Amino acid sequence: MLRLAFALSLLFLNLFACKGGYDSCKLKITHSKAIQNSTISVAVANNKRLIHSAHQPNAKILKHDVFLNLYLVEAKDKFKHPFNINNHLLLGVASVDEKSAIEGKIQKRQVGLNDFATFSQKTQVPALLLNSCCTFEGVVTSRGIIEKVYLERFLSSNSSDYGDVGIRVSDAKKKVTIDRVDPFYKKNPFKVGDIVVSLDGKKVYNSATFMRQILFCKVGTFKSLKVKRGSKYHTFKVRVNKRYGGGYVSDTFLEQKGIYFSPNLGITQIRDSFDGYGLKVGDRLIQVNGKKVSSTRDIATHLNEFNYAVSLLFLRDGFEFFVNIKGEIETKSAWEVVDSSAN
Repeated sequence: MLRLAFALSLLFLNLFACKGGYDSCKLKITHSKAIQNSTISVAVANNKRLIHSAHQPNAKILKHDVFLNLYLVEAKDKFKHPFNINNHLLLGVASVDEKSAIEGKIQKRQVGLNDFATFSQKTQVPALLLNSCCTFEGVVTSRGIIEKVYLERFLSSNSSDYGDVGIRVSDAKKKVTIDRVDPFYKKNPFKVGDIVVSLDGKKVYNSATFMRQILFCKVGTFKSLKVKRGSKYHTFKVRVNKRYGGGYVSDTFLEQKGIYFSPNLGITQIRDSFDGYGLKVGDRLIQVNGKKVSSTRDIATHLNEFNYAVSLLFLRDGFEFFVNIKGEIETKSAWEVVDSSAN
């Protein structure tokens, strides 16, 4: 009898989800065990689960996105009615868990890997962002919402790599403005304060769309970026490199050199490429180029200030020591292809 009731409830929540509204979604989350403590574990197509977790799941991992803490794993409990990503007109969304559904809207879009989307209402965490048909719009985490386009790309792509052209941007006065420049990106032509005008000849309207387009590019391809610098326009053809930082990974630009940081700026990981510098896990960075740093964003900001060398001051057991590494930015770039006045 219980099995029959369970089967009927599943049939109801899939056939009549839109009519049942968010009550059906709460029921589906409960029956599919989509939320377990602080972990999101969503049944998706082909007997797999999409997991968002700070810890490696105890399951066969098919792929992993280290930046967004996403895993795709084989499902032992094969839920018959998986969640799908919404590819249709958005009529309304809610942050949903087993007990509640908080209706609202995405207030600020996700800007790449560093700034997750925000919701118009205070939400429970963790939760699924769903429409009334119980299809995916995103996952609600303690750091914000990971939007569906990132989830869809993770599920459909053979690679979890992201593209990078050596810049980080934000929206300032309705213009996409470069606010950090990677000093280790070879012959980086961009400068802090440049306004991004177009990408491959198409106008750039906002940082969320622009960063997504760059991140989703295939590593090794070339992109044409037009920027406004003062009263002049410059167009650069740049190579898409592999992204090394962002999201749940520190994003200081030092990651591509092989060094990763915790939020309090202690070293959490050192790749072989940094072995010769005498650094150890636990060493804490306190200054960059003679300026105190208290966040990973501070590191990236102060790295912009020196073109050819970076001076890092570390603290270990009360002892301070310097590490100096070479940058890649040059005064004139071989990437520039067009330079014209505003007129």
